[in-house]
Amino acid sequence: MAFLPADSNRRAIEFSRGELTGAIGDSVTVLPIVVAVAALTDLSLAHILLGFAVFQVVWGVYYALPISVEPMKALAALVIAGGLTPGELAVAGLLAGVVLVGVGATGTLTRLQRYVGRPVIRGVQLAVALVLLQTGLELSLDGLSYALVAAAVVAVAVALGRTQSSSLAVLAVGVAVAVTQTGLPLPQVPPLDVSLPAASGLTSASVGATAAQLAMTVGNAAVATSLLLSDYYDADVSADELATSMGAMNLVAIPFGAMPMCHGSGGVAGKYAFGARTAGANLLLGGLYALAAVVAVGVVAAFPLAMLGVILVVIAVELGRVGLDSRDRLLSVGIGLLGLLSNIGIAFVVGIAAYQLRERL
Repeated sequence: MAFLPADSNRRAIEFSRGELTGAIGDSVTVLPIVVAVAALTDLSLAHILLGFAVFQVVWGVYYALPISVEPMKALAALVIAGGLTPGELAVAGLLAGVVLVGVGATGTLTRLQRYVGRPVIRGVQLAVALVLLQTGLELSLDGLSYALVAAAVVAVAVALGRTQSSSLAVLAVGVAVAVTQTGLPLPQVPPLDVSLPAASGLTSASVGATAAQLAMTVGNAAVATSLLLSDYYDADVSADELATSMGAMNLVAIPFGAMPMCHGSGGVAGKYAFGARTAGANLLLGGLYALAAVVAVGVVAAFPLAMLGVILVVIAVELGRVGLDSRDRLLSVGIGLLGLLSNIGIAFVVGIAAYQLRERL
């Protein structure tokens, strides 16, 4: 089924099997992290999911493309590991929103990227992976029986050639375990509250985390996403335009209880690989997220944390592989280790200085 937009230059929106499977492909990189954030903090899963639901639809309709909406992974990793409080997370998301709107509106993203350098971006990605890996291992060791079940699910998924879906498979098993303890959840519409984070959330940790997240956002969520949209769909969406939409999204969504969000090349690739070709995938996924927000929230408290740990390890391994794909692996690994041992924001600043120094030698 296809719906033609009034503007003949825009793509038709289709609702087909490919759009549905493409929507699921995008959720592989989103749901495990979202559930981890909700399970390990006092953030509301319902409001987080509704944020993703709304902006899957908004950007799908706006761009008329199967564009992704993902968690800001550096910020998510830090709040999962306890390196940021929920208040600091919200402040970091708003700071990132302001910067992204400013950078996108003035068209300075390309110039900014030259100073950061791809090895620095890869190093920050590796640091995020190491933080997630450490947290995942700690959680897994607290419930070895559940962790072994989750590891077996991952092994089966890998053996079947479904490595990308392994974390989603563990998530499904974990939800089934939780439902056996809590019973089927009753639908519950979350209240609509608007609030800004307290000024106490503006700390050196939140500022440093913002800087580290922006390093990943510039490379993966803006530049790489723009290139993939051109390659896959022959679409002309600039990195600056993507930066502006990401900034606006966070400035609007975070006061309603959403977590910091961005576009991302991984989500676009996932949608495309699983069959999405139009914005219909966004509308379908937005509906699925909204449904999950209403019916599945009560399950989170009973979700086995050891299984969640295995999910984080799987995500960390995949993100770490990307981080190691660097033309200056020594610098990237150094940034990653510094981020794990000290602070990702500090590692980002030191990484930029080291990159600029090496470029001048």
